[in-house]
Amino acid sequence: MFPDRARLPLSFDSAGLRGDLDKLSSIAWTSHFVRQNYEGDWSVIPLRCAAGETHPIRMIYSDPTATVFEDTPMLAACDHFRAVVAVFACEVRSVRLMKLTPGSVIKEHTDLDLGVENGTARVHVPVTTNPGVEFRLNGARVEMKAGEAWYLRLADPHSVANRGAEDRVHLVLDLVVNDWLRGLVRQGVTVEV
Repeated sequence: MFPDRARLPLSFDSAGLRGDLDKLSSIAWTSHFVRQNYEGDWSVIPLRCAAGETHPIRMIYSDPTATVFEDTPMLAACDHFRAVVAVFACEVRSVRLMKLTPGSVIKEHTDLDLGVENGTARVHVPVTTNPGVEFRLNGARVEMKAGEAWYLRLADPHSVANRGAEDRVHLVLDLVVNDWLRGLVRQGVTVEV
């Protein structure tokens, strides 16, 4: 059995990640398409998506039926984001930046089948965050720092509130589970709740 959360034994240069985010400052963020799941501003920049997608909403959707994925032009300019993606020795499906502005809330919800046990895992790498961000998984807070990598079983109930004064931006990767990723999650620091 796998934990519902684990800080993976990976760390990334938080200043470099922030620099890549700054490189994308002229790119328009796309509002998340599941409007009933949030209040405020929850938006996305796609860095990897289903091959051939050009519509902004389809580009930010992690399509479970897609079989081929490709990097977007935004990823090409971002050496540190590309380095994060390259670390994962498994199939990388969608990669996106997800921003939650101050005062915004993602309501409690579940993401179907997102867990190691189900074959598809989601990893969060905080780029910008603040102490006022409350990420809750199964009712318990998960405190993630910039540059850390976290596996989260998001098939379970989770929510986020940004009660701070700074945007919360995470680099979010959807991955196909293989033996390498299972081992990485097992090596992670399981955070007791």
